[in-house]
Amino acid sequence: MEETPKTEIDLEVKTEEAKKKVTGLIGGVKEFLAALLDIKTNIDKAGTAQVIKDNISMQGHTAWILVFSILIASIGLNANSAAVVIGAMLISPLMGPILGVGLSIGINDIDTLRKSMANLGVMVGLSLLTSFLFFSIPLFHEATPEILARIRPDVRDVFIAIAGGLALIIAITRPSLQTNTVAGVAIATALMPPLCTAGYGLAIGNFNYFFGAMFLFVINTIFIALATFMIVKFLNFPMVKYINSAKRKRIAQFASIVAFLILAGSVYQFYGLFKEKQFKQNASNFVKELKESGISIIDEDDGNFNYKNNQIDIVLYGKNLSKEEQNKWHNKLTEFGLKGTTLIMKQGVDNSDLRDEVKNLTDLYAQNQKIITSRDESIKEKEDRIHLLESELSKFYESQVPFKTISEEAKIIYEGIEQMSYYRQISTSFNKLDSIRYNKMDSINVFSVKWKDNIKRKIREQQEQKLKLWLKKRLELDTLKVVRE
Repeated sequence: MEETPKTEIDLEVKTEEAKKKVTGLIGGVKEFLAALLDIKTNIDKAGTAQVIKDNISMQGHTAWILVFSILIASIGLNANSAAVVIGAMLISPLMGPILGVGLSIGINDIDTLRKSMANLGVMVGLSLLTSFLFFSIPLFHEATPEILARIRPDVRDVFIAIAGGLALIIAITRPSLQTNTVAGVAIATALMPPLCTAGYGLAIGNFNYFFGAMFLFVINTIFIALATFMIVKFLNFPMVKYINSAKRKRIAQFASIVAFLILAGSVYQFYGLFKEKQFKQNASNFVKELKESGISIIDEDDGNFNYKNNQIDIVLYGKNLSKEEQNKWHNKLTEFGLKGTTLIMKQGVDNSDLRDEVKNLTDLYAQNQKIITSRDESIKEKEDRIHLLESELSKFYESQVPFKTISEEAKIIYEGIEQMSYYRQISTSFNKLDSIRYNKMDSINVFSVKWKDNIKRKIREQQEQKLKLWLKKRLELDTLKVVRE
């Protein structure tokens, strides 16, 4: 009998050990994820059901809270203030009947279902009446962006309602209620603004606004109730028991039918919104391709994409498209997932010549602007040169002596002067190195005076000294010379 080589035995042992390690690692990850995502432990089923039932009623103080919160939300929508709308959503008791519907269907509680549906109807009626009365005042008829944002449901609203409903019911099932989560869900799911917008639509007679806003409210309501139903079923909430087995069976069947209808309606709504979103995205991509090809389109927006009629309406301007070009773009619809879509291209008078002329005028204007700019630069350069020369000239005149005036004044003051002349003496000293090295020149004002012959020498010297002092003061000069001819 042949013995298995030792190397093969060692390899098998190592393989088994490796398998055990991998299995252990996978098992550890599974345990960690199970513990991390487990919502079945530490829940209060009876307390959760009681909390939901206690908040279903829309009577007394709850009704007044609803009315005032709807009023606040309507004011916030009219003032286009998101902060006011959020505050109104935080104090609103709208969630109670909706959670009651989901719970009652999940536990086959027909009495709670009746109560929830009745209070849901009261809630909607009170909300519509309050917002209708507020928006009936002519002062508040303006369609603000906050209002217009609630008239066109989007597929994203479905995801928000589902996620919000799941977060809300999971938070309520905890032994200690997580208030922050409840408040956050009230804001995120935004049940109140659509009801206020529906009341606004009724008040101004715009039923497109009314039905669009109500559709958004219905989406939120259905998916929050559906999320509640799913969690109640997942957590195995105790079913309501009836003494009469036949009655219990009928109620269970009724609850199942209602749950199925809600689920089917939810899927249908989601699918419809998804297809509409997809259609508009494809249409937007198609129009973008048109524009990139050089075709000019007027007022392109979502309003040009009609999902119900499977139609795209666009208005062209500039050069008209020929029949062949239009057919080419019609055939391209399939490439963008728009098979069967009707493309309507509305064209006016061909104004391509006018556009060319406008372009030529635009180019000419640009050229003229360049010429004007270059001229402005040349003018500015010359102005700077003129300013510089004026500055230099001013300095020159400042350094000049008003000899005519000075000579006339000197003749009046000093009667012994027979003749007077003036010049600037510029000199350099060759004995000073700095003067040679830096080409330094000395400049001094010199006044040459010839005295009358009959003036005695002593008097003449005194007069010369006074004349020098007078000239320094008169001309505000530190140094000057007075020489005798």
